[in-house]
Amino acid sequence: MLSCDPADIQRVLDTGTALSAEEAGRGLKEALDFGVDEAVTFLSAEDGYYKSIYQILMPEDVQKVTDKLKVLPGFTNVETEIVRRVNRAAEDAAKSAGPIFLDAIKKITFQDAMDILKGQNNAATVYLERNTNQALRAEFNPIIVNSLNKFGALDYWADAVNSYNKIPFITKLNPDLSDHVTTQAMDGLFALIAVKEEGIRSDVSQRTTSLLRKVFAQQD
Repeated sequence: MLSCDPADIQRVLDTGTALSAEEAGRGLKEALDFGVDEAVTFLSAEDGYYKSIYQILMPEDVQKVTDKLKVLPGFTNVETEIVRRVNRAAEDAAKSAGPIFLDAIKKITFQDAMDILKGQNNAATVYLERNTNQALRAEFNPIIVNSLNKFGALDYWADAVNSYNKIPFITKLNPDLSDHVTTQAMDGLFALIAVKEEGIRSDVSQRTTSLLRKVFAQQD
């Protein structure tokens, strides 16, 4: 159970209804749980990344590669093909993101919960991203790499970059895409979690449990 002192409890009294330390913590975690579930469900579906505003695009350096390679056999549509493959890989990897995020949510303390509850509409998501990003990345990156390999994205891009690097008088590029895709995939997940959190905070109808209604009434 989360711990607190009397002063903390007093700060979360509603008009006549006290919010316990345990309820505050559980309510915020429940909101994040819902956000994670919706984000994972949406982004892990076919076209969740690929045909949405969360589509993963390639770094600016990719344009240098694709412009040079368009005239070579096998690489006419290299940018279109690599974008399709990395987004399919991200959708596949997103299926495994839920447990990683939920484990991080369990570590929220009562004091964190109080600060989050009284914070901005995305305070819980910001907390999650700020305090768990490094650990989440360490766990999520191997999943991304596995999915990139599953869809042939890494080999395809390595072949393209290696062909590009053979062109005289150009600055050679690193063919590794995994870090970039991991960052973009996580950004999409956090963005959707924030959308759900803001909805719960600002729209009473999205508080679908009695606990969410009680906890978020404190910030209305």
